[in-house]
Amino acid sequence: MKKIAVFADVQNLYYTVRQAHGCHFNYAALWADISQRGQIVEAYAYAIDRGDSKQQQFQQILRNLGFTVKLKPYIQRSDGSAKGDWDVGITIDIMDVAPHVDEVVLASGDGDFDLLLERI
Repeated sequence: MKKIAVFADVQNLYYTVRQAHGCHFNYAALWADISQRGQIVEAYAYAIDRGDSKQQQFQQILRNLGFTVKLKPYIQRSDGSAKGDWDVGITIDIMDVAPHVDEVVLASGDGDFDLLLERI
């Protein structure tokens, strides 16, 4: 059976899907679709921790599906901008896991990952 690793860029998916389609991303459907192609042996969801109870409930849903949820603190800068970028963390995790699986699935709306996926 094919071994699959899944990486979900939660914040990026939220904003990309909302802007492009006006709805929420269905993680359960993603999990079911990928599971039909093989065994999910690694699954990570990368999110920002704002301490919000609604977000915590959502993160528990991701855990219940089988994701390991990785959180970074939400940082509000004095100029009003925010920081919470997972790009480097996702890249490192994919590079670490890729040699041990048959397929990598990256769910993100961030085109910057194009080079990473070409490399692996």
